[in-house]
Amino acid sequence: MKEKSAPLKMHPFIIRFLHWEYWPFGMVYLPIYFVYLWLGIRARSFFFFAAANPTIKNGGFLMETKMDIAPLLPPSYTPLTLYFEPGTTLNSINITLEKHQISYPIIVKPNMGARGRGVKKINNAAELAAVLPAYTVPFIIQPFVEFPNEIGLFYVKMPGEKNGKITGIVRKEFLSVTGDGSSSILDLLRQNKRYILQIPILHKIAGDKLHLILPKGQQEIIVPYGNHARGCLFVDDSHLITKELEFTMNNVCNQVDGFYYGRLDIRYNTWEELKAGKNFSIIELNGAGSEPTHIYDPQHSIFFAWKEIIRHLVLLYQIAKKNHELGHPYLSFKEGIQMFKDNSAYDKTLNALIV
Repeated sequence: MKEKSAPLKMHPFIIRFLHWEYWPFGMVYLPIYFVYLWLGIRARSFFFFAAANPTIKNGGFLMETKMDIAPLLPPSYTPLTLYFEPGTTLNSINITLEKHQISYPIIVKPNMGARGRGVKKINNAAELAAVLPAYTVPFIIQPFVEFPNEIGLFYVKMPGEKNGKITGIVRKEFLSVTGDGSSSILDLLRQNKRYILQIPILHKIAGDKLHLILPKGQQEIIVPYGNHARGCLFVDDSHLITKELEFTMNNVCNQVDGFYYGRLDIRYNTWEELKAGKNFSIIELNGAGSEPTHIYDPQHSIFFAWKEIIRHLVLLYQIAKKNHELGHPYLSFKEGIQMFKDNSAYDKTLNALIV
């Protein structure tokens, strides 16, 4: 019997066309470039962003590394980060992990990443051995943070002020399916528009696991980290910003030297504990290149996204301008152009990573 074709509305092209969150980056940001040019003219530098976070390379806009940022974070609020060169042997890595009392599962990431590419949860040494050859760039390893929930929290603080504020929160719902006792994971993925777009890459990174049939009611998390490009649902939880949460985040961020603008990716146990400053871990800090990712809530229009991006871009300009007045330099035109060239070259290498 001929297999019934999927409805037109489930075709990847139609899904992308009707949902702006999947549009190409350049298309989404096209109107924003004009605002950026105007702010660059006002700052007398198109690379003003470099002064936003003076202790981070390029302000954290591009080409900063995770090992640049890790030492800035208070150790009690972040997992240990270990650096490795490409070609490091499995035995050498396992010795280092044992030395630092890190056990599997672990997270492996390119030291200089972008939009979640090359991030992989590794459950054992055999899995690590299988993916190591793919890492042709320097990479880091962290213990996998077992807290069940993840958010991205956007934080800004004007230089000279005692405390900052939270300007947005995105809750991340990991790519997962729930078994019905008869359908394979692949069949379950095909029932969700968001997941359909991920099937080609999931074939490469999950392999035969996609053909497993889950018992009825059993949930399986396929991608266990908050990566929008890997099917994670982003939900705008900015309405949960409270004075208590801002107090906790100011207590943390005031310990990060030279950090004024960016997004904290946080895993936590419960919301009440997070507000109280308990049982959470900052798994990543992103600087001037951060997006206010709460815009990717499917309930938001492209007009809402443009408004929020512009609001944060203006805040970035104001912070960088103030830091510049305090003596922190912008990038020169030559330095800025070289940064973009270097990033373009690195981007091609990163796109080749399939893990």
